[in-house]
Amino acid sequence: MVTLTTANVAHGGRDGGGLPSASVSASCILTDGLLPDGQRVDVTVVDGVVAAVEAAGSARRDSPVERHDLGGMLLLGGLAEPHAHLDKALSAETVLNVTGDLIGAIEAWLGARSGLTIENIMARALRAVEISVEAGCTAIRTHVDVGADIGTRGIEALREVRRLCRRLVDLQLVALVGVPLTGAEGAGNRRALVAAIEAGADLVGGAPALDPRPAECVAVCLDVAADAGLGVDLHIDETLDPRTRTLADLARGVLERGFAHPVTAGHCVSLGMMAESDQRRIAALVAEAGIGVVTLPQTNLFLQGRDHRTATPRGLTALGALTEAGVRVAGGGDNLQDPFNLMGRGDPFEAASLLVTAGHQLPQAALAAVSSRARDIMGLPAAEVHPGAVADFVAVDAFSEREAIAAAPGTRRTFKAGRLVAHTVRDVVVPGAPRA
Repeated sequence: MVTLTTANVAHGGRDGGGLPSASVSASCILTDGLLPDGQRVDVTVVDGVVAAVEAAGSARRDSPVERHDLGGMLLLGGLAEPHAHLDKALSAETVLNVTGDLIGAIEAWLGARSGLTIENIMARALRAVEISVEAGCTAIRTHVDVGADIGTRGIEALREVRRLCRRLVDLQLVALVGVPLTGAEGAGNRRALVAAIEAGADLVGGAPALDPRPAECVAVCLDVAADAGLGVDLHIDETLDPRTRTLADLARGVLERGFAHPVTAGHCVSLGMMAESDQRRIAALVAEAGIGVVTLPQTNLFLQGRDHRTATPRGLTALGALTEAGVRVAGGGDNLQDPFNLMGRGDPFEAASLLVTAGHQLPQAALAAVSSRARDIMGLPAAEVHPGAVADFVAVDAFSEREAIAAAPGTRRTFKAGRLVAHTVRDVVVPGAPRA
């Protein structure tokens, strides 16, 4: 049973460009929550912030504020999606990727997007947000296509989705500008990027490796973002070709400019195919530039390696080299049932599970990649179970972080700024099953 309802949807104006909405006053007490270290606690929330964490049974029972008895459910900080495509979400049935690879997905989407309307984009994006919130996600950064052909249609649609959902989720919009962005032939896309910023985009995005002049494309993105005072979040090197090194171009561009705003690089697939010495050298450069990296296991496992009949690569970035260099690495779900990934549940636990199985991360690190580290890369304050943190939580029917990732329990409660915004309950009935 899902109790995510329109009563939770806001109808006010733009909420700070996707920044935290904890200023919305709310007070409640969550009782008998289980922490990963085994403690059972009561959590008091005041004005969207954790005011106290005490031993279970300590919270005042005569308090007039709203109470939620968790009954020993595992209580975690809110999950986050640092790299989504809500404008493409849930389109797999109508936009067909006949080859299954990245180029096939791009061609399929480009062929379909001229017929997209703001209403169609909104309908799918709203459902995708609901799915993510039901899963425990309280922050989403979505890339949104902009270009000479589609204009700012997607940004306008997602801006309205952000307004409607501002009490459910912190929603950040990245203007994913089309290619080419450089040269005379890129003039229309450059104009579309500027228009997208004026229409409400929070960050500048793009895919430089697909541009005829990748390094110049990186420079254009950084310069436009600097002029607008915005951060950058780019699709970087989504290829298994180890000769593709746009990530190094991005790091050098940030350092040479003294770029003062946050920078994120998504995918970085080719880095995982390089010699270890090259991985370490580029990872050190990325760390020096302060760039956050988001790896996207679902989509890259789907798209990459189709022409490798033996020893098929996994398509993930060099997680070990990046982590050892001190780079902040988060994990995301990327595409949700669209031509770039026919699968996907909109559940950060799915990304965390693949980081364990395909990325060889420990469960605790994998969970951090889709929660605290994702929020950090997104520039959001900590959402954790300790005083002073933002009161964004997910409570799940599990006894440990590992079990939560592995089982992806269907029974969950999502709290945004101290409000219960989604409650799912999984009822299992197996007729004739033996009883203990």
